Amino acid sequence: MTGADDNRRPLASRQTGWAASFTRKLAATAITPNQISMASMVFAGLAGVAFWWAGSSADPAARTALLIAAAAFCQLRLLCNLFDGMVAIEAGKSAPNGGFWNEFPDRVSDLVIFVGLGYGLGEPALGWAAAALAIFTAYVRELGRACGLPADFSGPMAKPQRMALVTAAALISVLEPLWNGHNEILLVALWVVAIGSGFTVLRRSWRIVRRLRQS
Repeated sequence: MTGADDNRRPLASRQTGWAASFTRKLAATAITPNQISMASMVFAGLAGVAFWWAGSSADPAARTALLIAAAAFCQLRLLCNLFDGMVAIEAGKSAPNGGFWNEFPDRVSDLVIFVGLGYGLGEPALGWAAAALAIFTAYVRELGRACGLPADFSGPMAKPQRMALVTAAALISVLEPLWNGHNEILLVALWVVAIGSGFTVLRRSWRIVRRLRQS
């Protein structure tokens, strides 16, 4: 993370006592914000692998464990995204190359999670499409900043919403054997991510053009 505060997603969790307490504990160690950012890619990769294996698993117990693991890894990815910034900014441990590690791991994380989910569902093209559109939302946000505008974190399918959706879908999918279902919820979630990310790209693009015309 960089020391700049103009490209930080507004998060209510950043103001909580538990987040501040854990940030102080992290800041007291030798762990750097960039290392926390790198860890987010590891957790995302594990989530993608868990989704892939869960979708192709014929063992109900193994599938349940993998889905729960995938949901947990998605949330750990988000926690890394929270604490890299807090350790960098609030704890004053930012680095000159923090801007790179603030953005690059997120793009890799979206890629591996949604591609892994797509392959697990037997819909690799949909997984790649969801990943590409998720990455495109960030591209448009940065394009707006390059044009001199504030960072636009609007949805409906920004990163927190994408992770919340697939996490919830994974946990609900654990119950699918109750109605003889198999992966339908995750498939719907992946479609929602793809379509919602596409709409987010269009919305952010329109907002950029409108603001530039008004300037």
